[in-house]
Amino acid sequence: MKYRLRDIPALFATAGGRAQLVVAAMYRAWPLTSRLARLWRRTRVRRTRVVAVVGSFGKSTTVSAVSAALGVPPHASMLHNAWSAVALAVLRIRPSQRHAVVEVGIAAPGQMAQYARVLRPDLVVVTSIGSEHNRSLVTLEVTRAEKARMVGALAPAGVAVLNGDDPNVMWMAGQTRARVVTFGFGARCDVRASDFRLDWPAGSRFRVTALGEEREVAVRFLGRHLVYPALAAIAVAKLEGVALDAALPRLEAVAPVPGRMQPVALANGAIVLRDDYKSILETMHAALDVLAEVPAPRRIVLFGDVTEPPSNQRALYQDLGRRVAAIAAHFVVVGHGLRPYASGATRAGMPREAIHDGGRTPRQAAAVLAGLLQPGDVVLVKGRGNQMLDRVRLILEGRRVGCDIVLCSLHRTTCGGCPMLEGGWGTHRVVMERAGGGRAARPPPTV
Repeated sequence: MKYRLRDIPALFATAGGRAQLVVAAMYRAWPLTSRLARLWRRTRVRRTRVVAVVGSFGKSTTVSAVSAALGVPPHASMLHNAWSAVALAVLRIRPSQRHAVVEVGIAAPGQMAQYARVLRPDLVVVTSIGSEHNRSLVTLEVTRAEKARMVGALAPAGVAVLNGDDPNVMWMAGQTRARVVTFGFGARCDVRASDFRLDWPAGSRFRVTALGEEREVAVRFLGRHLVYPALAAIAVAKLEGVALDAALPRLEAVAPVPGRMQPVALANGAIVLRDDYKSILETMHAALDVLAEVPAPRRIVLFGDVTEPPSNQRALYQDLGRRVAAIAAHFVVVGHGLRPYASGATRAGMPREAIHDGGRTPRQAAAVLAGLLQPGDVVLVKGRGNQMLDRVRLILEGRRVGCDIVLCSLHRTTCGGCPMLEGGWGTHRVVMERAGGGRAARPPPTV
């Protein structure tokens, strides 16, 4: 993370900017923190069994689920999963801990091997391989090879816990000498889900067959795609000798990770389905799959931009527009995708008056939604992480939101906890914004 010298005064001028200087300092401290973490792992916490969670999406929910199933409280913040954050996760392990669960993300080739040397994992959970960061990792083959570095670091006594429904994840089975255990819906998976039902808005229900045992499971995660974190957690619990009758009640109590298919009730009787943390193409389709099953008088979609679209952007946006038309009564677009989204939606039969320009900022989008929402409506909110579309939900809840920048790159914060949320940036130069003359100074986002 690098800032220009001329940016430093602007960063010091605000609480948000000062917080980013701290993050930048920690980012630069990786050579030191990684050495300390490696020493700590090899000495004081060498007996702790470390579970590393990697993948393109679903990592944070998986960390929450695995931690709960093992009876390990997750760290309060899972907003950063690279560089010194990984080292600090190791340094927080206490010698008395039986297990530790660590999320790891990468942004470029060569990084995962460094994290593997620090973590020395006993188990590795691989959630998925997807299209995010196709600009830096280029292809799914490169992405899977980089993430497989953590699997390859397992000792023969370790276990690779792999998504058995994802061919690119299953490719990793050939990259390790460790035992391989699979999870998913497929008939050959070692931990297998069946009879999936959406239990709106409480969560999801399914039957699990786990290494010889069967149970009915109810979780607070919404959607078939979020059954995978629960299955991974059940697999790890079984492997680590935790009885299902002990693990499942803890797993069933885990709340959705904020911004990942999280239903939030508004005072007017509508429900916001928050999936605003990021918008990888695969997760946009998964969110629409869930919305299509929601029993609501009206479904509304608010979409921002797709995170690093992997192919022809216009065709991709048109395809999403077609899907929205088949599911939603209204379509609100915030960001740059209005024309292609609308093109696909109208071709699929959505009336033009049902497609709304949500502008460029959360305040503009919230104003449009406020004029549409009725009691009983369910509105899916999803967009790129740096669009920070949770501000739409906060405005609809009646929170004071003074920050209305278009794109934000603040690290380690949520909108609800951001020091700049209520007062906004005022006359300060916004170093952290990518639009309007600002400049975002941060490392590539991790996946």
